[in-house]
Amino acid sequence: MRETCGLIEFRDVADEARRFLNEPRVGPVSSGRDDRLDSQPVERPAAERARRLFQMTKPLAGTLADSYLRQRGILRASLHSSLRFHPSCYYRDLVSGGTSSYPALIAAVTDQAGTVTGVHRTWLDPDGDGKARVEDPRRALGGLLGNAVRFRFPVDGPVPVMAAGEGLESMLSLSHVMPRMPVVSALTANHLAAFRPPAGCLRLYVAADADAAGRNGIEGLSHRVQALGILPLVLTPDLGDFNEDLRRLGPERLIANLRGQLAPEDVGFLLPS
Repeated sequence: MRETCGLIEFRDVADEARRFLNEPRVGPVSSGRDDRLDSQPVERPAAERARRLFQMTKPLAGTLADSYLRQRGILRASLHSSLRFHPSCYYRDLVSGGTSSYPALIAAVTDQAGTVTGVHRTWLDPDGDGKARVEDPRRALGGLLGNAVRFRFPVDGPVPVMAAGEGLESMLSLSHVMPRMPVVSALTANHLAAFRPPAGCLRLYVAADADAAGRNGIEGLSHRVQALGILPLVLTPDLGDFNEDLRRLGPERLIANLRGQLAPEDVGFLLPS
């Protein structure tokens, strides 16, 4: 966690670990007086803070976040209710402790019942030039373990076929060319390995990322779902990830690549080429 977040002080590492585990911040040790008087206010649970943040957002269509995703080749992102926009989202530098605010793309992390358990924030440059120029423009908050950002995902009823992967934009790119397939983004390789597929799932397409962490996430999830009687099938991009394929090779090439990897009965999920 120290290496991933670029933290230096152990206190900051411990705080980040508590946020990841949804544990409250520990107050100072009492000096013998009544702890109820000495203790500092306990920070709100991360999942609650994530839900409050998501409630403060606005619809994606026509916003800077919508424009950002369009620049990434994702043209129908505003159709996904899990994606929203915050015009001035709080940002804290984990090294210096300095704070500021930037517009942000906000993605809701939900459990199988559709309850918001966390959010993923992508801070954006106010002038529309990609992501904000900060050390870490992407961060998650709240309960990610076993949950995910969901696209075209029914809350009720079985989901016999679906796709799961890491990155938000990579999975949005898959959803762009397979608009009727339920798709989830687990955000990291570790959380992908821990993702809980819904009841009734028969085939799970696992989207590959071209790095060691991505391969570990795929292997972890594949082994787990096989034990549940689910068939895991790996989807591999031509380049680094599926968003890079969409942007650099175009949707037709991405569709052709996926057609050769899908089971014959699932080819109908693809857009006509």
